[in-house]
Amino acid sequence: MIGEIPTGTLPGATISAVIFEGLTITTPDGKPARLAIIDENGQVIEAGQNVEREAWNVSIASYKNFLQGNGHLRVQTEPPGTRHKNNKAA
Repeated sequence: MIGEIPTGTLPGATISAVIFEGLTITTPDGKPARLAIIDENGQVIEAGQNVEREAWNVSIASYKNFLQGNGHLRVQTEPPGTRHKNNKAA
């Protein structure tokens, strides 16, 4: 997506990013918060800094692909030890 990207839509949290720090998540009062992956039944599958790091890495890999002219390739994460046939390393 070229152009303005909407941010600031979460009333209960702030997500910020600095290229050399990754993602930072805070509550409205400025206290640290964490990202989590929750399944359709409400169960927490993963949570914490590993989720934040993985989300950041996938975002950066996707952006790098775009800058290299490979903008329509999917970058995805998967459990350790598994490889997807269409997974492109960034």
